[in-house]
Amino acid sequence: MPNTRPVNDNPIVTHWIRQKSGEAGSVRVYPIGAITKASAGRELADYRALKEAGCVAVSDDGRPVMDDQVMRRAMQLAVEVDLPVIDHCEDLSLSGCGCMNDGPISRALGFRAIPAAAEERMVRRDIMLARDTGARLHVAHVSTEGAVEAVRRAKELGLTVTAEASPHHFTLTDDSIREQGANAKMNPPLRSERDRAALIEGLSDGTIDAIATDHAPHAEYEKQWGMDRAPFGIVGLETALTLTLRLVDQGALSLAQAAQCLTSKPAGLLGLPGGTLAPGASADIVVVDRASEWVVDPEQFCSKGWNTPFAGWRLRGQVEMTLVAGSIRFQRPASRYSRIHLSVGFPR
Repeated sequence: MPNTRPVNDNPIVTHWIRQKSGEAGSVRVYPIGAITKASAGRELADYRALKEAGCVAVSDDGRPVMDDQVMRRAMQLAVEVDLPVIDHCEDLSLSGCGCMNDGPISRALGFRAIPAAAEERMVRRDIMLARDTGARLHVAHVSTEGAVEAVRRAKELGLTVTAEASPHHFTLTDDSIREQGANAKMNPPLRSERDRAALIEGLSDGTIDAIATDHAPHAEYEKQWGMDRAPFGIVGLETALTLTLRLVDQGALSLAQAAQCLTSKPAGLLGLPGGTLAPGASADIVVVDRASEWVVDPEQFCSKGWNTPFAGWRLRGQVEMTLVAGSIRFQRPASRYSRIHLSVGFPR
């Protein structure tokens, strides 16, 4: 995502990201360019230059494009260069300085709140603009029942509208704020049980196309500033797979659906070559032990951030190994696969 310093709103930053990720060689990194310069919501970035540099979509990430005319022009330009538009849907005039979901719990705790309407109004606006311009719209981290229903109606109308959900939104509710405090503070915020159930239904029936980590690590001291001042976001990458597999264990998704939401579907939305084990495809593979249980310990995270509401949770399903282009890039210590010589190939 372009929430970099500096913002990825020009080819120089895009090239730098691709260079650094290529040198690391651990994963495939596909940069997403900014919708507007500096993600300030006013002047459009040069989408053609961003695409030529390697960007696969445009987004202002956690910043909404509030101006309707700017977003309309953004979608028109995105159509011209054939790039999807990914939007964080939030009406700032409604969300204001809120720090959690608007509902009985926010009122009981006395925190300033973010109503569901802040998300739903912008989702409906973006869908209408996508209808008028023919843009490919992808709604990031859907969190409310109304937003799910708006995406469902857009699909029924044949619009090229897709959406994603994040594991924390389909696992937790705003009640988690009582015990977790700022470690459960994110944007969009954790919502009600009814919203959580709507996300799972949306994943099950295909209304929601993909599962995204919404990974947003922060320093431990930042999360100790309290609900009003602490930054939004939690570590998402470390727990995304196993929280998704919980839906499989609960019967909400099939294993095939879960795998597709994490791999082939997001790859397809962005026109990327990954997410498949078909003959001739690049051997980008994750080996998972479904039976392995583990306890979430933030101190063991690979991420530099430890902020998670799942500390102490016992989860089932653990990554044993990852391969990129057939080369092992990660292997869990003491893995039962450690003595296996793994040769990747496909029959001709």
